[in-house]
Amino acid sequence: MPDYIGAIDQGTTSTRFIVFDRAGKIIASAQKEHQQIYPQPGWVEHDPDEIWFRTCQVIAEAVEQAALQPRDLAAIGIANQRETTVLWNRKTGRPIHHALVWQDMRTGDAVSEFSRQDGPGRFRRKTGLPLSTYFSSLKIRWLLDSVPDARAQAEAGDLLFGTVDSFLLWRLTGGPDGGVHLTDCTNASRTQLMNLETLDWDDELLGAFGIPRPILPRIASSSERYGEAALDAISGVPIAGILGDQQAALVGQTCFRPGEAKNTYGTGCFLLMNTGREIVHSTCGLLTTVAFRWDREPASYALEGSVAIAGALVQWIRDNFGLIGSSPEIEMLARTVEDNGGVYFVPAFSGLYAPHWKHNARGTVAGLTRYSNRGHLARAVLEATAFQTREVVEAMERDSGIRMAVLRTDGGMVENQLLMQFQADILDREVVRPAVKETTALGAAYAAGLATGFFENLDDLRSRWAVGQTWKPAMDAPTRERMYAFWKKAVSRSFDWLDAE
Repeated sequence: MPDYIGAIDQGTTSTRFIVFDRAGKIIASAQKEHQQIYPQPGWVEHDPDEIWFRTCQVIAEAVEQAALQPRDLAAIGIANQRETTVLWNRKTGRPIHHALVWQDMRTGDAVSEFSRQDGPGRFRRKTGLPLSTYFSSLKIRWLLDSVPDARAQAEAGDLLFGTVDSFLLWRLTGGPDGGVHLTDCTNASRTQLMNLETLDWDDELLGAFGIPRPILPRIASSSERYGEAALDAISGVPIAGILGDQQAALVGQTCFRPGEAKNTYGTGCFLLMNTGREIVHSTCGLLTTVAFRWDREPASYALEGSVAIAGALVQWIRDNFGLIGSSPEIEMLARTVEDNGGVYFVPAFSGLYAPHWKHNARGTVAGLTRYSNRGHLARAVLEATAFQTREVVEAMERDSGIRMAVLRTDGGMVENQLLMQFQADILDREVVRPAVKETTALGAAYAAGLATGFFENLDDLRSRWAVGQTWKPAMDAPTRERMYAFWKKAVSRSFDWLDAE
């Protein structure tokens, strides 16, 4: 048996390839960013060919870094940004348009159109999802109707659809020359086209959105042998695990039991709670989604609260305003003041996700006075992520009936000590970070390892999880509740901005 296992972590802003040993130690790692394309306000695109090129680059770099041969890798797993939508020609492999990113809002009018019949929860019972610009269904529809000749090509069987996992798997396993076209059930559950109970594409949903079934990938489990890599650096290595990035982090945090939860602080912020084999339909604005499925076993489900803008707000302050030179500098700037000075920043750039689901909300800065300075704005930027997380935690506790004693965290923003302490303060509970921080890639590696015998079972994986750092609440209750009340007031000011306009 080979000594190592690999994971492709294809995220919203970059792609990484990480090689782990059996203990979960990182042996090699490479990362490349890709371009964020903004054709007009509210539109967000990626170039799928660039993502594929970056994927090839990071695989080659990491393999060379550790002087590995394909025979040294037991398998490779894929974790990917979810909902992002790619349509490509099955004969040439070329995308017919840039990918529409999960943050993209061009389908806002279609959301309103579909909501007129039975409201935004029209398909929630089957899919666990409200009508929103977030999911793949309306993005596919837009591409088919807006790209010249796309619908005709689809009807003729010349087009393939996939979230980024499907696109990469198809390319990795040969592309036009025998590439495997499938997705796993966690990614399929984010398209708004899969029935949560049958774990298959639903004809009623396909008809409602006008999507031809032949363009869709086969839905597989999260952990099984899908095919072998045709790329030179990893030729013949099994691709054996696929998970949407947030479900991958849930697996990487070993949240295998009902009630266990994690929050990932990345471009967005995503809190998932395992609900076991029970499909829990939210009454508090959360999503119901597939958590994972191991080979032929029944699926496990999760409740999810999705925050659109978290780390992306720090990047926005950096790139659009030049307030900081690099993302880590936000903490130093925020520490130049003792508090937020009464400033609250609601980053509704792409509308508001859970628990509000207001696609016509827009970003708002509230509480500015002549006293306000750069440090107060930096504090407000960091605190926005923690406030949004508290809103999601409260909704999740109401839906599940379970109080979270501890919040498990991961993602790039957990390196920010100020943010993590404020998160513990505003939640009034402990926040913990695991010893192994790369939980998304680790989750994909775990899925691939389970399918190939590299890892023994879930107990084997669970024994590997350990606490790396704990933050304990230190804020008094009156201050906590006063700040949260001001946050809620600021959020209300962002509602229905486009209608007011």
